[in-house]
Amino acid sequence: MAWSDGGGEGMKHKPLLLLVVVAAGGVVYFGGKPGNEAAKAKKVPSPVPVTVAQAVTRDLPVTLELVGRGEAYETVTLKSRLDGQVRDVSFAEGGPVAAGEVLIRLDPSDFQARVNQVLANLARDQALLDKARADVARYQALLLQQFVSQEKVAQLRTDVDAAAAGVHADEAALELARQQLSYCVIRAPFAGLVGARLVHPGASVKINDTELAVINRVRPLYVSFAVAEKYLPAVQAARARGPLEAEIRLPGEEKLAASGKIVFFDNAVDPATATLRMKARIGNDDARLAPGQFLTVSLRLGILHDAVVVPAEAVQQGPEGSFVYVLGRDGGAQMRPVELTQVRAGQAGIAHGLARGETVITDGYSRLTSGAKVRVKRPEGHG
Repeated sequence: MAWSDGGGEGMKHKPLLLLVVVAAGGVVYFGGKPGNEAAKAKKVPSPVPVTVAQAVTRDLPVTLELVGRGEAYETVTLKSRLDGQVRDVSFAEGGPVAAGEVLIRLDPSDFQARVNQVLANLARDQALLDKARADVARYQALLLQQFVSQEKVAQLRTDVDAAAAGVHADEAALELARQQLSYCVIRAPFAGLVGARLVHPGASVKINDTELAVINRVRPLYVSFAVAEKYLPAVQAARARGPLEAEIRLPGEEKLAASGKIVFFDNAVDPATATLRMKARIGNDDARLAPGQFLTVSLRLGILHDAVVVPAEAVQQGPEGSFVYVLGRDGGAQMRPVELTQVRAGQAGIAHGLARGETVITDGYSRLTSGAKVRVKRPEGHG
């Protein structure tokens, strides 16, 4: 019985000890959690490293950036003015040609023979005319002596008129035959660049049908482009102030390739594309630009004075339009919507939303949210 009583007292104290241990563990466990939350609350995100630029004011050209194509100032497809056979092709493919330069010769044998035939007919009819005139003179003398009648002299005079008409007809036929003979030599109508050979010696050509060669005049050169109809009021206003100018560049290049004045405005808007066709004329003295070549056209419409300008990379696009991140005095970045006038040569003109002297973020904005703290990175080369 003693053994059983002692065991009973031990069982009474064990639950109390277990309860104390569990309670102590609970204090340790639950006491540690508020401490972690406090540490997390005290943790502040590190500032986002960014680069910045200051908004400035300056005169900004107002331009339209368009896509154009080179267009030959003059172009012609040479065709023969008679049926014949090619005897010689003397031009170099793709090379320059001078005005009047011989390009192709046709076999002139048939046409020279026609000239000779007409010359013979002319000589014959000229002899007949001379004889008829001599007869009139002789019979006129006989008429004065009353050896012939007046009717006979009148008939001879008619023969003279007929013979003279025959001579005139032969002269016209000779002129035509000589012109046809001259058509056997095909010359360049103007200076330019000739294309590929489309015929070769021995080939037969048909009048006004067979294409022989294509010549393009590229000095000067047209640059053709289309302007959307929504810009027509601005174009017309600029045109009223004076001649419009266009700057021409190769695609993807900033270097100016050429410049020229606008010389052609189409007389109607194309309803299929809602654009107006225009052309600029450039000197192209070095023949660097070619017909059909894609070109970038900057159509200058005027100058925007004292415009607020920032680097183009500072302007971002969002669902509601353009915006920039502005650096505040507290070191935070604030997103601000802006209205652009234009973007050109790496500079963006701001119509509304930004003032001169404000600082905008140009790099590092991919990690930004409105109100985020930033750290301005120093330019390379500075300590």
